[in-house]
Amino acid sequence: MIVETALAKILAASAGLVAGMVLLLGLAGGARYAAMSASAVCDYPSPSASELRSAQPRKTTSTAAAGLCAELSPGKIPAEALAGAERGIIAVQAALRMRGTPYSWGGGGPDGPSFGIGRGAGTRGFDCSGLAEYAWSRAGARIGGDTSAQWNAGIHVPRSQIRPGDLIFFASNPANAATIHHVGIAIDATRMVHAPFTGSTVRVDTWAGTPSREREFIGVVRPK
Repeated sequence: MIVETALAKILAASAGLVAGMVLLLGLAGGARYAAMSASAVCDYPSPSASELRSAQPRKTTSTAAAGLCAELSPGKIPAEALAGAERGIIAVQAALRMRGTPYSWGGGGPDGPSFGIGRGAGTRGFDCSGLAEYAWSRAGARIGGDTSAQWNAGIHVPRSQIRPGDLIFFASNPANAATIHHVGIAIDATRMVHAPFTGSTVRVDTWAGTPSREREFIGVVRPK
């Protein structure tokens, strides 16, 4: 069981703080890439009491896990991508806080985990799109509750421009958006937090370089 504890730092005080950081990085050397440490994604204010009441996470779900990011090695994200990424970081952190919640077919929505339908009827949790909908609702965006709606809920961005919170889609036939069957929430250019399948839980996985994921990768959407 993950030991829950309050996070020690606040990720971002304002959009100006992030923009200032990007400016300083540019002045320091003009490097195109800035190292984005695990703390940049994982240090985020603890959820409010009202948020916890609405989401009602399981006891096995960490709302502010001290060890959550120990396993997440630093990634690299274009420095310019950090500016304006605040909503995406809120979304991905909301999803990370649900790590350990069971997969439930048809489960989850803007208010948090719920009992699903069909084979998910007896399980309270999230399916992939339910988790994405919940995460982005925390950031103030309505993206719909299924992958079809979510595929059309924002702007399509190149893979090279992935930033935290972007939605990564997979299809049985990447030439046909009608075959999209899975969505994950980007942590960085290689990893995502998602609800994979019945019997699993919300978790972090590396998708880039994984043959099955690479074959089915269809695109990236940044919700409006």
